[in-house]
Amino acid sequence: MTDQRPPLPVKKYLLSLEPCVHGGLIRKSSQKYGIPESDILDASASLNPLGTPFDQPDPELDLQELLNKGLEKLEQYPDNRYLEYRIAAAEFVGMGMTYENIIPGNGSTEIIRLVAECVVAEGDVVLIPRPTFSEYELQCSVMGAKIKYIKQDDIFDLDNDVLAEAKIIFVCNPNNPTGKLFDKEKMEKLAEQCAAQKTILFVDEAYIELAEPEQSVAYLVENNDYLFIQRSLTKSFAIPGIRMGFGVASSKFACVLNNARLSWNMGCVSDTIATALLSMKGGVNSKYLLDSRTFIEQEREFLMKKLSRRGFKPAESCVNYIYVDISDLSLNSSELAERMASHGVLIRDCSSFQNNGKNHIRVAIRTREENERIADTIRQVIYEWGREQAEMQLHENINVAAECGRKGSNIDCDYYPCHFEGQDCTFCFCPFYPCEDGRTGGNWIESSSGGQVWSCLNCNIVHEEKIVNELLPIFVAEGLNDESVKKAWKEVMELNL
Repeated sequence: MTDQRPPLPVKKYLLSLEPCVHGGLIRKSSQKYGIPESDILDASASLNPLGTPFDQPDPELDLQELLNKGLEKLEQYPDNRYLEYRIAAAEFVGMGMTYENIIPGNGSTEIIRLVAECVVAEGDVVLIPRPTFSEYELQCSVMGAKIKYIKQDDIFDLDNDVLAEAKIIFVCNPNNPTGKLFDKEKMEKLAEQCAAQKTILFVDEAYIELAEPEQSVAYLVENNDYLFIQRSLTKSFAIPGIRMGFGVASSKFACVLNNARLSWNMGCVSDTIATALLSMKGGVNSKYLLDSRTFIEQEREFLMKKLSRRGFKPAESCVNYIYVDISDLSLNSSELAERMASHGVLIRDCSSFQNNGKNHIRVAIRTREENERIADTIRQVIYEWGREQAEMQLHENINVAAECGRKGSNIDCDYYPCHFEGQDCTFCFCPFYPCEDGRTGGNWIESSSGGQVWSCLNCNIVHEEKIVNELLPIFVAEGLNDESVKKAWKEVMELNL
């Protein structure tokens, strides 16, 4: 029966919208794989690996005191001016900012939506370099914008007519997911070019406190009504559960945005906590953030080496996550992320970033112990996947052998001869691996990750024609299973070692 109801009373272009994909899906993964949330390591959300300022030795702030202070105002509406918060944010940014330059927001996404609502009309062109944060596209699409993608490498080579056609261009700096940071000299020239073409430059500096805060271009806003800066407390202070952020713009632009934003968009608790965090001694160079940047740099180098040993190609990064090319792995990014999640480690599958393909993942920098776990889990997943593929091939070889006999030498294989010229390749994957029997010629060796692995480099026995001819009847008759493997070892291998 067809639906006789009238069309939904919404703008037609909204019907095709899909929500953005984000990391941090701890609860969903826990429910899917039956793993307790406390046992899941989340390397898909790029938060400060030092934890919150409240978790540090001899913390400057007491969370319980702040909660109590915020809850004292529970029976009052928030002061919609948010003066204390805006003053703290201005002092945190520095660079001559005042509270009049600050727009408070309930996290980055609300701020992106606010700017889109105030700037973008249906049909307006929006320039988005890809790959980058997906919320720019979604929030502008809600306004009916026409999205035009450009390459990250082309940001600073745009013709004036391309910019003039666009209402706004988004630049994430450092970029999510690639971790690349553009220096302020380049950004300053782009800001001048955009202003000349009357195109708004939206610079998302959500991660800059964890990279190089001196590269911020917030100092340009007061003399440029076409420049908007976004900051987030989520990443720098590792507090995604309390939505807090702010925008920085010229006092004129900020006034309009503050008039247009939702009233009371921050609650009393988040207002109190955010104000305290931004007021920590030293601002962007507080002891907490200085320690964070040092820690991130050390652990990033460690994890990049670990990933490189796995055959991955991690991109240079200046921040607390690594964009990793896994194109040399037969496993794609979605499959790898899914298998990692089943082991309780979440990484970011980057295929959701603007048609980015399935050759990249993003891995957050964590503590040394957690980074070891990430690397070990990747190693385990690759091993398990490789074993599955090899077993599938072995099953296929046995099935073929049942009709056509043994495989013989596979001279078309890129690795032939991996043992000796004329070897039989029916058992390319050894059904007895790892046998751990030194009589075969196999032995334990040091793995690239520092552990021990059983090497079959010097074991030739399962590639000898005589042995293959004795093993095949057992596996053809009984299939490849634990019992047939035990029988084949006892009746064939033991007698020939």
